[in-house]
Amino acid sequence: MTAITTRIGGIRWTHPKTIGFFGIALGALAFWLALPPLASRTAVLPIAIGIVAIAVGIWAWSRDQRRVGGGAVAAGLLGIVLGVFATRSSTAHLNEVVVWSALGAATLRYATPLTFAAIGGLFCERSGVINVALEGMLLTGAFFGIWGAIWAHPWAGSWAWVVGVVCAALAGMALAAIHAVWAIHLKVDQIISGTAINFLALGITGYLFIDKYGDTGTPGNVPDFGIPDVHLSFLQNWYFIGPIIGQLNLMIWVSFVLLVATYIFVFRTPYGLRLRAVGEHPRAADTVGISVYKIRYMAVIGSGAIAAMGGAYLSIGFVHSFNEGMTNGTGFIGLAALVFGKWRPFPTYCAALLFGFSSALADRLPSAYGNQWGTLFQALPYLLTLIAVAGVIGRSIGPAAAGRPYVKQ
Repeated sequence: MTAITTRIGGIRWTHPKTIGFFGIALGALAFWLALPPLASRTAVLPIAIGIVAIAVGIWAWSRDQRRVGGGAVAAGLLGIVLGVFATRSSTAHLNEVVVWSALGAATLRYATPLTFAAIGGLFCERSGVINVALEGMLLTGAFFGIWGAIWAHPWAGSWAWVVGVVCAALAGMALAAIHAVWAIHLKVDQIISGTAINFLALGITGYLFIDKYGDTGTPGNVPDFGIPDVHLSFLQNWYFIGPIIGQLNLMIWVSFVLLVATYIFVFRTPYGLRLRAVGEHPRAADTVGISVYKIRYMAVIGSGAIAAMGGAYLSIGFVHSFNEGMTNGTGFIGLAALVFGKWRPFPTYCAALLFGFSSALADRLPSAYGNQWGTLFQALPYLLTLIAVAGVIGRSIGPAAAGRPYVKQ
């Protein structure tokens, strides 16, 4: 408590950065007031609050706080637009779509594969190797995860999912090893290498899926031995919190642990310092005795294992089946979350939650407003990524040596 009190006491409440964050909160408030349970019916309220948020953002921007200032301006604009749309909707439709507990639980489910993909990409790109092959690694993990679980079910019973996750991780490591050899040893352009890996994964999983399961598809009893949910019975009756975290899949909890472990490893250990040094200035790292090639191989192969575990969650923890190309761009959105989060674990997870929320909302919108609105919100992650990359909310600049093959001298 003393540490928390000290941190809060150290906040400079009149600093432009603090006020910029306040503007972001105002932008979110402008939209929230028009949603259940408040469901304000006047457009004046979101417009007025949104204008204040924009003004606060401009003020913070003018004082060199461009990241939070731009965020406040964007939040204010979104708050006005979305708030006005919400006030024009019927309360019946809003109540049908905006069920906060259901949206919260769905957001965590959709954010989990993005988190595994993004954290895998974080390790890879922090070492200086660009990884656009996350989509292929996710897809490979999804197929080999469910294949391993089905194969192990006759003798492993309800624990077959463990074999599935291990098979997924090994398959992801094998695919990542190919990318590592091409990008590090053969010095192939890393974007081209990653793209080739994605097509390779699509072809291999499609062929094996038809060869193993044909037109019948995967068995229907996969939920019986899929990745289990963790039931927290003491939370079941808690208002709002219980429906969200009272029954989450085990891999969602693993993703929380992964985030903390990644932060500690990358930013609080000497091994993480070596990883970052190789990604920022490999020549200097090599000069002090750090093996650039070894670090990069380990990071790329490890990223394949982590991303593939996210694919295993998709097939044996979420959907409980496999279809050709079932990831549908999830790996690319995970990469977008990594860029949006500036290659840091917790901001990256916030981006994954934002993208997961857009997917959760996209699932619920068609029932009340039609499919076009669901399609619009599914495109939101890519729009936010373009905003981040363009530098409107702080320019996203990756590790300095990312994408540059290293030649030892």
